[in-house]
Amino acid sequence: MTRILVADDEARIREMIRKYAEFEGFQVEEAADGMIAVEMCSRTVYDLVVMDIMMPNLDGFSACKEIRRLYPDMPIILLSALGEEYDRIHGFDLGVDDYVVKPFSSKELMMRIHAILKRVHPETTENQTFRLDGLEIDYSARIVKIDGERVQLSPKEYELLIYLVKNAGIALTREQILQTVWGYDFFGDDRTLDTHIKLLRKNLGDYSRYIVTLRGVGYRFEKD
Repeated sequence: MTRILVADDEARIREMIRKYAEFEGFQVEEAADGMIAVEMCSRTVYDLVVMDIMMPNLDGFSACKEIRRLYPDMPIILLSALGEEYDRIHGFDLGVDDYVVKPFSSKELMMRIHAILKRVHPETTENQTFRLDGLEIDYSARIVKIDGERVQLSPKEYELLIYLVKNAGIALTREQILQTVWGYDFFGDDRTLDTHIKLLRKNLGDYSRYIVTLRGVGYRFEKD
């Protein structure tokens, strides 16, 4: 599993990135400042680091230098509330792979992460396929097939299915599903989820049996 380190002194930012990254199938570890991030990198080899610039104890630029001494080729994305050209240039001079200005879209950040990993570790992002009986999901192409026939799912139905599949066997609460699939700040009606589950089950046909309703809790993807 692809392992990502998220270093930011704001717990809210770390949690938001974690939710989206885990939804994409990544394993996420967190650091609250630059010093902790460097220490963690000294013990663990990560596939990618997402790091804020303005952090206590050791700022992102300095932490980046230290990590580069350990792993010259480790992909690094810098986050900053500052959009100054100097900061971007300084970051790229240090060899970072990308620079994202706060506030940012979590989905855009995930796309940037995928793009970097595909370039650096193509085998980690290509040819990822899930198969269970006649249900087949091609993650890279975002294609779902039932008994060899392609099924047309809406973007939300697809994201919902992927979240359930990647958390197979785990009881997922309504809140977990809504916050991850619809967004961290979702405050809509729970019926939105029920409606999409109903549509997804209809599209999956006989394989809708894998989606189990947990009354009073949420849903679980359960393999036979």
